[in-house]
Amino acid sequence: MFRRVSDALEVLLVHPGGPFFRNKDDDVWTVPKGEIEEGEDLLGRARTEFEEEVGIPAKGDWIDLGWVKQKGGKTVYAWAFEGNLPDEFQVCS
Repeated sequence: MFRRVSDALEVLLVHPGGPFFRNKDDDVWTVPKGEIEEGEDLLGRARTEFEEEVGIPAKGDWIDLGWVKQKGGKTVYAWAFEGNLPDEFQVCS
């Protein structure tokens, strides 16, 4: 999710959970993402991961940003949509 603020573009990043990431903030923030099952729709999985990790509905026109292959061999597909967090959204890590 991204939003336009004046002449800037802001991108929502999330912090991974679990004990491995406790007390670690440097270099771990990322876009919401997850694993996909064989035959599963990529965009559908992206919407689900966003909603599960952020906790709000993923509404908007999705933009396909393409894909990258990471050093470890994993392929990451990315999409974006324009939106804002609700005023009552609680930010924590």
